[in-house]
Amino acid sequence: MLRPSHHALASLLALAVPATSFAATAPQSFKGEYTVSYLGLSIARATFSSRYEGDNYAIDGTVSAAGLGKLFDDTKGTISSKGTISDKRMTPRVFRADYTSGKKASMVDIRFNNGAVTSTQVVPAPKKRDPKSWVPLGDSDLKSVLDPMAATVIHADSLDKVCGRTVKFYDGEMRADLTLTYASKGSISVPGYKGDTVTCKMGFEPVAGYRKGRKALNFLKNKSRMLVTFAPVGQSGVYAPIRATVGTQIGPLTISAGRFEAVN
Repeated sequence: MLRPSHHALASLLALAVPATSFAATAPQSFKGEYTVSYLGLSIARATFSSRYEGDNYAIDGTVSAAGLGKLFDDTKGTISSKGTISDKRMTPRVFRADYTSGKKASMVDIRFNNGAVTSTQVVPAPKKRDPKSWVPLGDSDLKSVLDPMAATVIHADSLDKVCGRTVKFYDGEMRADLTLTYASKGSISVPGYKGDTVTCKMGFEPVAGYRKGRKALNFLKNKSRMLVTFAPVGQSGVYAPIRATVGTQIGPLTISAGRFEAVN
């Protein structure tokens, strides 16, 4: 796995986070296992476990380089998100990602209050920005936003209503809008789930916290083809990613679930 910046890692993980039911009357748990591949070759693996009890949720996961990825960089990390659920919406309280790439350790810690970011800590600290090319974050950019894990949870009345929305996304450095538009319906069978799915085309629009003219971001915004397939989690009205493809400058990345199931 090539050495990622902290927001690149968070963005990748955001496409592979399982979720479960809102406001569960009894504690419920869910587990998802994902593989990240490039041109059919495995480069990373991720496992996530979530638990919902009353109005609170907690999601914990691990990610590590695998297969071909280990030839370039032995990256390992943990990621977690905690918050509350109200009015059918995720409201994060804290998001944290810790990972190592070789001997280099990095961390992202984001705190929220009523959906607004109150603090962000990044280690190592970001380099000094050139004000001529940097789009700074404003106070309004950090209100009503979701962390990389909560951003993937979709609450809808049916598969037909999963797409057709914009998600405000903040990963500790960059604020971006992720737009979901309908692409197709289908079905899938993986351990733990067999049934209908809906695929949304995802658009990417950087808002603030990024450098103008950055080729990778321009590619994601203007040229990348990104598709995310969602599957229902039981009868909860919640839909979680079960597969995603992201076009990059070096070729398509595919994130697919090898297991997608409720845990008793």
